Amino acid sequence: MGELERETADSPDPASSHELPAVAIIGPGRIGRSLARAAADGGLDASLSGRRDALAACEDAEIALLCVPDTSIREACETISAAVPPLRYVGHTSGATGLGALRPATGRGAHAFSLHPLQTVPDGSSALAGAPCAVSGVESDARRVATALALRLGMRPFPLADEHRAAYHAAASIASNYLVALESAATELLETTGVEDARELLAPLVLRTAANWAERGDDALTGPIARGDEETVQRHLDAIAEAAPELLELYRVLAEHTRSIAARPGVQGDRAPGPEVAA
Repeated sequence: MGELERETADSPDPASSHELPAVAIIGPGRIGRSLARAAADGGLDASLSGRRDALAACEDAEIALLCVPDTSIREACETISAAVPPLRYVGHTSGATGLGALRPATGRGAHAFSLHPLQTVPDGSSALAGAPCAVSGVESDARRVATALALRLGMRPFPLADEHRAAYHAAASIASNYLVALESAATELLETTGVEDARELLAPLVLRTAANWAERGDDALTGPIARGDEETVQRHLDAIAEAAPELLELYRVLAEHTRSIAARPGVQGDRAPGPEVAA
């Protein structure tokens, strides 16, 4: 983060001096409404508009933030590009799409940036305060504005190079989307045993494990593979083959990756002294 911090230090901090100009948030979906709420909490002069009113909103703003699906970014950018100027900065909130999608605006002289909250946003009232936020910009001026905007929205900005966007978003998807899919698989398997309220019963284990990982990283690893108990792993495979064979390949792939983590130098897992962990 050193380069971005130096760039920000070279100019007045608009986040602290309240110098950010008016912001037009385009797209009243989950992320757009959540950002509009954060803007209100941060005292920003911000409006929330749909595609129909987007151009009019941008004609009264210097910053536009496109909160639309990835496939609609270029089209939305074309719509608002007629507002450049007075519109000076155009950004999007996609984690996966590059800044090239904003060329209709940059071709007219606007500065392109992106701002992606590294947080799950299940509805339009999701709190973003304290969430990490990836920021990118074609020029240092755009990065400074994106950083200042993220700060005023209550988030914690960190720089992301545009060429690394796909890998960044893949990591976020594994951490969030695939976690939901994984826990859904665990719930389905537990339900085959006749246990009721499987998700409710597994939730404390999931939450505690996530907290352990946040605190200890790979050392949070427990279970039969961390203990070197391959006999129990084989019993798992036999049980899954009988109860839910569609989950066999998922278990095998996860088991193999778990073995590689357990074998990393310095990883203690279940081998570390401490209270007994059942899972």
